[in-house]
Amino acid sequence: MKTHNQLFIYFICLVSAMGGLLFGYDWVVIGGAKPFYEIYFDIAGNEAMQALTMSIALLGCLLGAMTAGALADRYGRKRLLVVSALVFFFSSWATGAAPSLFVFIPARLVGGMAIGLAADLSPMYIAEVAPTKIRGKLVTLNQLTIVLGILGAQIVNMLLADPVPADATAADILASWNGQMGWRWMFWAVCVPSGLFFLLSLLIPESPRWLASKGDSTRAGKVLTSIGGAEYVAAELESYLHAGSTSHTEKGALALLFSPRMRNVLVIGIVVAMFQQWSGTNVIFNYAQEIFQAAGYGISDVLMNIVITGVANLVFTFVAIYTVDRLGRKTLMLVGSIGLAGIYTLLGLSYFFHFTGFIMIVFVILAIGFYAMSLGPITWVLLSEIFPNRVRGVAMAVCTAALWIASFLLTYTFPFLNSGLGTGGTFLLYAVICFGGFLFTWRRIPETKGKSLEELEKQLTSC
Repeated sequence: MKTHNQLFIYFICLVSAMGGLLFGYDWVVIGGAKPFYEIYFDIAGNEAMQALTMSIALLGCLLGAMTAGALADRYGRKRLLVVSALVFFFSSWATGAAPSLFVFIPARLVGGMAIGLAADLSPMYIAEVAPTKIRGKLVTLNQLTIVLGILGAQIVNMLLADPVPADATAADILASWNGQMGWRWMFWAVCVPSGLFFLLSLLIPESPRWLASKGDSTRAGKVLTSIGGAEYVAAELESYLHAGSTSHTEKGALALLFSPRMRNVLVIGIVVAMFQQWSGTNVIFNYAQEIFQAAGYGISDVLMNIVITGVANLVFTFVAIYTVDRLGRKTLMLVGSIGLAGIYTLLGLSYFFHFTGFIMIVFVILAIGFYAMSLGPITWVLLSEIFPNRVRGVAMAVCTAALWIASFLLTYTFPFLNSGLGTGGTFLLYAVICFGGFLFTWRRIPETKGKSLEELEKQLTSC
């Protein structure tokens, strides 16, 4: 790294990763607002409407992910990052201002589109500008900002919400500041970082790999010079051209992605993306109220416990940052998947035997810890690494679309699983899924540590 401009590299990567910050905040803020807006909109006892309001943003994520790849390949990574910042700003304002579900639900749908764009673009951009030796660490920064966004939402929710008495009725909550305005400010708070993201994203350069793929070697060279100097430019441009980083049509890229020679890498990408969601950890954030209340806690205690889980999420993400380029991606995925399988088994049995109190928080924290050091960040690292440059945009779109479909199914089905199987049975089901993910990782996922994107293309495809 002696010849690399580390200050410049970290600046452009952190700015791009702000998309992850907004992703994390918008993803989790609804969990803290849920006890209040459900009473405001009179859907507290309606499982179908509860599931719809919680999961509608995930359909937006799917729409954003499906369009992000094609738009990023056509217009560039930077422009789409700018657009995602604006969409975050206006959707958050509209959600907080919603007078009814007829406004709230479409606003959440549009907010989900911003999440889908950011989730696709931020790790893709970072992987394309990062030097090989620290690519894993830099892409993991995107997960760090997601975690910071999650923690920020949890803290804002806790600070904004007035204490709720243990004997408070729905009418009491509806008449309170929490029920009328508190939940609105939880959504409005994201307008500040989204505005900052918009301004800073105007300052970063376009991806040099995207520029090279469009035949603009001059501008690509200028960006690469800022990253690593003249020698770095020559080596990188040569590898881009050798790997076929010339202009491809969107139709040609999509056809190539679904060709037989890409089958192996596409299957790996889709399974990894869906497994990250079906591992079950995200329901802890989205349905924290139900999970902690089932463990014997009231609403005010739930908000504090959510912040504790957010701190654990942050701490273990630093473990991933420290180890991703040392231990490797596959090792962390194996540790995380088998660890989650074990913790979910213990958590499920604890609900069956009616354990309550502190031990339940410990199990939840351990589950989040295993996820935060493995499946959470490493999924995005792998997705940004394994695909050839000429199909990376559409490949990320396909895989993130699969991820959001899986996330929608996870989030939408939890109220019904929780009602039918109980919280314990639901977590035992997630344990089985995690063990299946461990087996797939062991048999199919390659180690990508220390290899350039062009080297990985040769290894994973027969292009």
